[in-house]
Amino acid sequence: MKLLFLFLDGIGLGEDNAETNPFVRANMPKLESLLGGKKLTGSAAPFENEHLSLIVADPNLGVKGLPQSATGQAVLLTGINIPAELGYHYGPKPNPEVAQYLNGATIFSKTVKAGKKAALLNAYPPRYFDGIDSGKRLYSSIPLALTNAGIRMFTHEDYYAGNALSADFTGEGWHEFLGFPDAPLFQPEQAGKKLAELAKRYDFSFFEYWASDYAGHKQDMPWAIRQLETFDSVLKGLLEAWQLEESLIVLTSDHGNMEDLSTRKHTASNVPLLVFGNPVARRGFSEITQLTEIEPAIAKYLQI
Repeated sequence: MKLLFLFLDGIGLGEDNAETNPFVRANMPKLESLLGGKKLTGSAAPFENEHLSLIVADPNLGVKGLPQSATGQAVLLTGINIPAELGYHYGPKPNPEVAQYLNGATIFSKTVKAGKKAALLNAYPPRYFDGIDSGKRLYSSIPLALTNAGIRMFTHEDYYAGNALSADFTGEGWHEFLGFPDAPLFQPEQAGKKLAELAKRYDFSFFEYWASDYAGHKQDMPWAIRQLETFDSVLKGLLEAWQLEESLIVLTSDHGNMEDLSTRKHTASNVPLLVFGNPVARRGFSEITQLTEIEPAIAKYLQI
């Protein structure tokens, strides 16, 4: 019984508008086939078949203002309505008020306390750790929760050794932007199979993809479409190598953004919750309506 949490930053369920929504324009044959030929937009949800559930989740949580990354991710990790308790959404990086929730009460901490194995499958380059150590960079909610749980973050050495994946799945960014000309490269479908291989080593594994939020802020339609089409191939490889009868894949986001490129800002859109796996195992997620309910469903599934 294992669970892989695929976190795609800043994707909401948008309108069926090809002018503003890259999900309408992107060619995503694998996901669309699973959704009965539908695009991943608001009109497709809710949806259920033998392969997956598509559920609508509210990231606004009854709090005024647009949802933000620090609080949204902290909610996903804890199941606590942190924006309601604080009275505001906050991001991108957690302030001290948000950070206090990420020490001991997260899904990472709960997994460790239950004697099970957990990991963040992303590899981080040396300059990331240099920035943290120098104080020039702050942890986002996910690495903060991970390290507070006593779990090690993966480095470039882990990436070279085949024990982690790059944040863009394929490793192209390590060549183009990070200065690692000999870093491993994967075709998208191959990267998906590698992700499955890594996730099977742990009871609970997490993968963070943040470029989707960047594309939304930059209003970059071509880049957004490329990302989605790459991800669809990753998903194809992942599902081919994953044992859906035995384990679950949960995919969701912290807030909307990339689904509406008419604005640089986050949106108030609901976010998709996609659950891949055995229909019986997916039942624990069927009644979810908002972000706070995702972590408790994961914890129950993992029996922690």
